Order: sequence, then structure tokens, then C-alpha cells
Amino acid sequence: MICELCEREVPHLTVHHLVPKQKTKRKKEPPGPTINICSSCHRQIHNLFDNTRLARELNSVESLKSDPQMHKFLSWVKKQDPGKRIKAHRQRA
Repeated sequence: MICELCEREVPHLTVHHLVPKQKTKRKKEPPGPTINICSSCHRQIHNLFDNTRLARELNSVESLKSDPQMHKFLSWVKKQDPGKRIKAHRQRA
């Protein structure tokens, strides 16, 4: 299985809602599109960004990949062993 963000082949993927469910559920809208990503990328996204920013600005694969903080993480994580658990760092902007 290939992570849609870091593009590593990993044993398991998680589902990430590009527009957080919290934002669609309140408005009684159907959940938005999802991507399949590794748990390392998923944890890092939620450590770096709050749901409001994710919903407004970072609601596509391209916008996530191009964000400077996420881009730096992706450049680093691509070199890591896919079988190793990666510790996410909190650096909310």
C-alpha cells in the first residue's frame, strides 16, 4: 500500500478526511473526500494543523504537500524505514 502523501510503501494505511468530519457534521453535510495515508503522515498533519486550517486551506493532497511545514516533514519521512513508528512533532502554526 502506498501513502498518498509520503509515497512510501507501508503495511497499513489510514483514511484522512480532507475536510475534517467535525466541519461537515456540524453543517449536516456529507463527509468530504478522503485520502489513504500512513499513520506517520496522519499524526503529523493533526499535530501541525487545527481542523479550521485543514478545512479552509489544506483540503487537498497538493495543498498539504506544498505547505512548508508538511513539505519538510515529507522530505524527511520519505527516507525513513516504513516499518518503523515515526514520532510526530507538535509545531502548530
